[in-house]
Amino acid sequence: MKDADKSSHTTPDARDSGISRRGFLGGAAVTGVSAVTGMAAMTGFGSSIMSPESWAAAAKTAHQKASVEPGELDEYYGFWSGGHSGEVRVLGVPSMRELMRIPVFNVDSATGWGLTNESKQVLGESARFSNGDAHHPHVSMTDGRYDGKYLFINDKANTRVARIRLDIMKCDKITTIPNVQAIHGLRLQKVPRTKYVFCNAEFVIPQPNDGTDMENLENHYTMFNAVDADTMEVAWQVIVDGNLDNTDADYTGKYVASTCYNSEKGLLLTDTMRNERDWVVVFNVPRIEAAIQAGNFKTIGDAKTPVVDGRHGSELTRYIPVPKNPHGLNTSPDGKYFMANGKLSPTVSIIAIDKLDDLFDGKFKDERDVIVGEPELGLGPLHTTFDGRGFAYTTLFIDSQVAKWNIAEAIRAYNGEKVNYIKQKLDVQYQPGHNHASLTESRDADGKWLVVLCKFSKDRFLPAGPLHPENDQLIDISGDEMALVHDGPTYAEPHDCILVRRDQIRPLKIWSRDDPFFASAVAQAKKDGITLETDNKVIRDGNKVRVYMTSVAPIYGLTEFRVKQGDEVTVYITNMDMVEDVSHGFCMVNHGVSMEISPQQTSSVTFVASEPGVHWYYCNWFCHALHMEMRGRMIVEKA
Repeated sequence: MKDADKSSHTTPDARDSGISRRGFLGGAAVTGVSAVTGMAAMTGFGSSIMSPESWAAAAKTAHQKASVEPGELDEYYGFWSGGHSGEVRVLGVPSMRELMRIPVFNVDSATGWGLTNESKQVLGESARFSNGDAHHPHVSMTDGRYDGKYLFINDKANTRVARIRLDIMKCDKITTIPNVQAIHGLRLQKVPRTKYVFCNAEFVIPQPNDGTDMENLENHYTMFNAVDADTMEVAWQVIVDGNLDNTDADYTGKYVASTCYNSEKGLLLTDTMRNERDWVVVFNVPRIEAAIQAGNFKTIGDAKTPVVDGRHGSELTRYIPVPKNPHGLNTSPDGKYFMANGKLSPTVSIIAIDKLDDLFDGKFKDERDVIVGEPELGLGPLHTTFDGRGFAYTTLFIDSQVAKWNIAEAIRAYNGEKVNYIKQKLDVQYQPGHNHASLTESRDADGKWLVVLCKFSKDRFLPAGPLHPENDQLIDISGDEMALVHDGPTYAEPHDCILVRRDQIRPLKIWSRDDPFFASAVAQAKKDGITLETDNKVIRDGNKVRVYMTSVAPIYGLTEFRVKQGDEVTVYITNMDMVEDVSHGFCMVNHGVSMEISPQQTSSVTFVASEPGVHWYYCNWFCHALHMEMRGRMIVEKA
C-alpha cells in the first residue's frame, strides 16, 4: 500500500489491520474489473506525497481563501445537475452554499412546477413524465466565453434537452429528441456563439423503432444530435457506429468530438469490453450542414428532422481509435486539444485539433496520427478539467484520486522524452466521477477552484440510513499543490456541475410585466376583458371558470369565489408587490394545487372542483407579518 493510502481516513478496525477504506474500495474495484478485463496488474503513477506540515499549511491557506463571511457574496455561481431528482441546483462557490433549486424534469410543489399552466406549457407532451435524470449543465457562450443567457441540461431518463433562462432561473423550453433513446453527453457550440446544443444519444435501437427488426443488432444504431439553441428544435441528426458517451466542441465552430464505446456491438457487459480500443468520433459540422443543404439526408418515421449517415466511411465523420470504453471528452481552454479519458485504460488520449483538417482530407494513413499524447495516470480516468496554466486534472475513479498533470510534458513523454508529467495525486472520498474547474469550459479558465463530485461518501458524514449521500469536494488549485477545503453531502447523484463568474450572470430581481413566460395568461385575460394588474373577477364559460385575482401582502384581491361541483377552475394570480423577495403562494387545500408567484409575476393553475363544500386557499410563501391571515375560500355548490 502506498503512503498516501495510509494517511486516508479510516475506521479503527481498518487502521488496526493496515487497510484503509480507500485501499479496500480500490482493491474491490480492481478485483471486479480484473475479472473481465485483466486490469488488476495496473498501478498508479508518480504520486506526489506532501509532508504533514506542508499539508497543514496549505490546507489552512486554502480554507482562508474559501471563507465567505456572512453578508459577503460568492465569486462564482455553480450550477449542479440534480441527477435523479430532475432539477438543477444553484450554489455559491467557494462557500458551497445552496442558493436555489430550479425544477426542470420533476414536479415541485414549492414553485408549482409541473402543476401550473405555464410550466405544463414548457413541459409540453413530456409533462406525462414525472421523473428525470439530469446530467450535464452547460452555460451558453459567445466567442468562447460564458454569456450568462441560458443554461442547457439533458434528461437521460426520457431523452430530453431543456433550456433555462438565467435571468429568471426558470426553464423556458424542453425538447424531446426523436428517433433515439437516452441523451447522455451534452455540450454547446462555443464560437462564434452557441448556435447548437450538441447531445449524444447513448443506446442503439432499431430504426424505426416500431416493434419490427428488434433482434438483428446490425440494423440498430444511435445518433449524434444538434439542437438549435434559439428555437430548441432538433436541427439534424447523425447516425454513428457504437454507443455514444460524452462530447465537447472546439473553439472554431467546426469540430465536435464524442467518446464512443461498444465497438463490439454487444448487448452483455462482457461483450462490450472485448476490444482493446473503441473510438473518439469527430463530427465535421460544416460538412454536415452542407450535406443537409444539398438534400443528402433522410427522415425517420413521423419525425421531420434531417438524418445523415456518419458511420465508418462517411465524409462527415472520422473514427479515432482510443482505449478502452472511453468516457469523458474535454476540450482544453486554449483550443488545442480534445482529451478522451480511457475509463478501462489508465490513459488519457490527447487529440490535436489542428491535425483534424488533414485527417478529414485523407492525409494520414492511420487515424491515430492525430493523437499527440497518451499519458498513463492511474486506474479509472473518467473526466479531465483544466486550470488555464497548462495543467490538467483527471479523476481516477478506482484510485479515488485526482491527478494533476502537465499537458506539454505528457506530449513530450509520448515522443520519447524522460519526463514526469504527473505533478500531484490528491486523495478524494470516494470514487470521483465528474470534476470541474472554475471557468474551465471557456477561454477564461482561471485555475482557482476545482469541484470533484464523488459517487460515494462512506463514513465521511453522519449516517442517515442505508442510502448514503454523495460527496462534493472543493479543492483549491491556485497554488502549486491541490488542497482540499470543503466536503459537502449531496443527494441523488448530482452528475456534473459548471462554475461561472458571478458578473457573467445577470438575474432579475423582479419580473417584467411583459415577460413571455406568462404571455399565455396575458392573452387569455385580454380575451376575457381583464386587466391583470387591477381586476379581481370570476369569468364563467360553460363549466370552465376563470378566477382572476391580484395579490399584495398580506391579502388576495378575492377572498371568496363560488363555483359549481365539476367545474374546471383556472386561477390566475398577479403579484403586484414591487419589493424583491416578497413572493406569494397559492395553495388550494385538498386539491393537489400549489404555486409560487414572485413580484410582478402572473401564475395560473387549473384543477377540477370535484367536491362540494368550503375549501380554503392560502399563501404558502411567507410574505408578511400577517402571512397566516392571507387566505380565502372557494365555495363549491352541489351540481
